[in-house]
Amino acid sequence: MNDIDEPLPPEDLGHRVSEVFDLVGALYRRGLRKLEQDEAVGGVPVGVRSVLVLLHRYGPMTVPQMARLMALTRQFVQRMTNDAIERGWTQATPNPAHQRSSLIRITDEGTAVITAILAREHALNRQVGGGELTDAELRACVRVLKEMLRTFDHVDMD
Repeated sequence: MNDIDEPLPPEDLGHRVSEVFDLVGALYRRGLRKLEQDEAVGGVPVGVRSVLVLLHRYGPMTVPQMARLMALTRQFVQRMTNDAIERGWTQATPNPAHQRSSLIRITDEGTAVITAILAREHALNRQVGGGELTDAELRACVRVLKEMLRTFDHVDMD
Protein backbone atom coordinates (compact mmCIF):
# COMPACT_ATOMS: atom_id res chain seq x y z
CA MET A 1 0.00 0.00 0.00
CA ASN A 2 1.39 3.43 -0.89
CA ASP A 3 0.40 6.98 0.09
CA ILE A 4 -2.31 7.28 -2.55
CA ASP A 5 -3.97 4.07 -1.33
CA GLU A 6 -4.35 5.27 2.27
CA PRO A 7 -7.48 7.09 3.50
CA LEU A 8 -7.12 10.86 3.57
CA PRO A 9 -7.07 12.70 6.89
CA PRO A 10 -10.46 14.43 7.49
CA GLU A 11 -9.15 17.94 6.79
CA ASP A 12 -7.78 16.84 3.40
CA LEU A 13 -10.82 14.71 2.65
CA GLY A 14 -13.11 17.70 3.09
CA HIS A 15 -11.18 19.74 0.53
CA ARG A 16 -10.95 16.90 -2.00
CA VAL A 17 -14.67 16.09 -1.69
CA SER A 18 -15.41 19.79 -2.25
CA GLU A 19 -13.45 19.57 -5.50
CA VAL A 20 -15.63 16.64 -6.56
CA PHE A 21 -18.82 18.55 -5.68
CA ASP A 22 -17.63 21.51 -7.75
CA LEU A 23 -16.98 19.25 -10.73
CA VAL A 24 -20.27 17.37 -10.33
CA GLY A 25 -22.11 20.70 -10.19
CA ALA A 26 -20.47 21.91 -13.40
CA LEU A 27 -21.09 18.55 -15.05
CA TYR A 28 -24.76 18.63 -14.04
CA ARG A 29 -25.28 22.18 -15.35
CA ARG A 30 -23.52 21.48 -18.65
CA GLY A 31 -25.30 18.15 -19.08
CA LEU A 32 -28.63 19.79 -18.36
CA ARG A 33 -27.86 22.51 -20.89
CA LYS A 34 -26.99 19.88 -23.51
CA LEU A 35 -30.27 18.08 -22.82
CA GLU A 36 -32.15 21.38 -23.11
CA GLN A 37 -30.47 22.05 -26.46
CA ASP A 38 -31.44 18.58 -27.67
CA GLU A 39 -35.02 19.26 -26.52
CA ALA A 40 -35.49 21.23 -29.71
CA VAL A 41 -34.79 18.01 -31.57
CA GLY A 42 -36.54 15.56 -29.29
CA GLY A 43 -39.24 17.84 -27.85
CA VAL A 44 -38.90 16.24 -24.42
CA PRO A 45 -38.44 18.51 -21.41
CA VAL A 46 -35.64 17.41 -19.07
CA GLY A 47 -38.03 16.70 -16.19
CA VAL A 48 -40.29 14.56 -18.36
CA ARG A 49 -37.22 12.70 -19.62
CA SER A 50 -36.33 11.86 -16.01
CA VAL A 51 -39.81 10.45 -15.37
CA LEU A 52 -39.63 8.37 -18.55
CA VAL A 53 -36.20 7.01 -17.64
CA LEU A 54 -37.38 5.85 -14.22
CA LEU A 55 -40.47 4.16 -15.59
CA HIS A 56 -38.48 2.59 -18.44
CA ARG A 57 -35.83 1.19 -16.06
CA TYR A 58 -37.90 0.23 -13.03
CA GLY A 59 -41.48 -0.23 -14.22
CA PRO A 60 -44.66 1.34 -12.85
CA MET A 61 -44.23 3.66 -9.88
CA THR A 62 -46.17 6.24 -7.93
CA VAL A 63 -45.29 9.91 -8.11
CA PRO A 64 -44.00 9.89 -4.49
CA GLN A 65 -41.75 6.91 -5.29
CA MET A 66 -40.30 8.71 -8.33
CA ALA A 67 -39.83 11.91 -6.33
CA ARG A 68 -37.85 10.05 -3.66
CA LEU A 69 -35.60 8.36 -6.23
CA MET A 70 -34.96 11.63 -8.08
CA ALA A 71 -34.57 13.66 -4.85
CA LEU A 72 -37.14 16.15 -6.16
CA THR A 73 -40.39 17.47 -4.75
CA ARG A 74 -43.56 15.48 -5.37
CA GLN A 75 -45.15 18.60 -6.83
CA PHE A 76 -42.48 18.96 -9.50
CA VAL A 77 -42.59 15.27 -10.37
CA GLN A 78 -46.39 15.44 -10.54
CA ARG A 79 -46.17 18.32 -13.04
CA MET A 80 -43.67 16.37 -15.17
CA THR A 81 -45.85 13.25 -14.94
CA ASN A 82 -48.93 15.22 -15.98
CA ASP A 83 -47.00 16.56 -18.97
CA ALA A 84 -45.96 13.02 -19.94
CA ILE A 85 -49.58 11.84 -19.60
CA GLU A 86 -50.82 14.69 -21.80
CA ARG A 87 -48.29 13.70 -24.47
CA GLY A 88 -49.42 10.07 -24.32
CA TRP A 89 -46.07 8.84 -23.02
CA THR A 90 -47.36 7.64 -19.65
CA GLN A 91 -50.68 6.70 -18.14
CA ALA A 92 -52.09 6.60 -14.62
CA THR A 93 -53.54 3.26 -13.55
CA PRO A 94 -55.17 2.11 -10.30
CA ASN A 95 -52.74 1.14 -7.58
CA PRO A 96 -53.88 -1.96 -5.70
CA ALA A 97 -51.59 -1.02 -2.78
CA HIS A 98 -52.86 2.56 -2.39
CA GLN A 99 -56.19 3.96 -3.60
CA ARG A 100 -55.14 7.62 -3.64
CA SER A 101 -51.74 7.22 -5.32
CA SER A 102 -52.02 5.93 -8.88
CA LEU A 103 -49.35 3.85 -10.51
CA ILE A 104 -47.77 5.62 -13.45
CA ARG A 105 -46.90 3.36 -16.37
CA ILE A 106 -44.90 4.16 -19.48
CA THR A 107 -46.78 3.62 -22.75
CA ASP A 108 -45.39 2.06 -25.92
CA GLU A 109 -45.03 5.57 -27.36
CA GLY A 110 -43.20 6.70 -24.22
CA THR A 111 -40.89 3.70 -24.47
CA ALA A 112 -40.07 4.59 -28.09
CA VAL A 113 -39.37 8.21 -27.12
CA ILE A 114 -37.07 7.38 -24.21
CA THR A 115 -35.28 4.63 -26.13
CA ALA A 116 -34.41 7.12 -28.88
CA ILE A 117 -33.24 9.72 -26.33
CA LEU A 118 -31.06 7.21 -24.49
CA ALA A 119 -29.52 6.02 -27.75
CA ARG A 120 -28.49 9.62 -28.59
CA GLU A 121 -27.11 10.13 -25.09
CA HIS A 122 -25.18 6.85 -25.11
CA ALA A 123 -23.60 7.79 -28.43
CA LEU A 124 -22.38 11.01 -26.81
CA ASN A 125 -21.26 9.20 -23.64
CA ARG A 126 -19.09 6.81 -25.66
CA GLN A 127 -16.86 9.81 -26.38
CA VAL A 128 -16.09 10.50 -22.70
CA GLY A 129 -12.42 10.19 -21.94
CA GLY A 130 -11.51 9.62 -25.57
CA GLY A 131 -11.83 5.88 -25.05
CA GLU A 132 -9.09 5.85 -22.41
CA LEU A 133 -11.15 5.28 -19.25
CA THR A 134 -10.89 1.91 -17.56
CA ASP A 135 -13.60 -0.10 -15.84
CA ALA A 136 -11.68 0.28 -12.56
CA GLU A 137 -11.67 4.07 -12.88
CA LEU A 138 -15.39 4.19 -13.53
CA ARG A 139 -16.13 1.77 -10.69
CA ALA A 140 -14.07 3.98 -8.34
CA CYS A 141 -15.92 7.06 -9.55
CA VAL A 142 -19.32 5.45 -8.97
CA ARG A 143 -18.25 4.22 -5.54
CA VAL A 144 -17.13 7.69 -4.45
CA LEU A 145 -20.28 9.36 -5.79
CA LYS A 146 -22.48 6.81 -3.98
CA GLU A 147 -20.62 7.52 -0.73
CA MET A 148 -21.12 11.25 -1.24
CA LEU A 149 -24.81 10.70 -1.93
CA ARG A 150 -25.18 8.47 1.13
CA THR A 151 -23.94 11.37 3.27
CA PHE A 152 -27.15 13.20 2.37
CA ASP A 153 -29.62 10.32 2.67
CA HIS A 154 -31.34 12.08 5.57
CA VAL A 155 -32.16 15.27 3.62
CA ASP A 156 -35.93 15.79 3.23
CA MET A 157 -36.84 16.85 -0.30
CA ASP A 158 -40.40 18.04 0.47
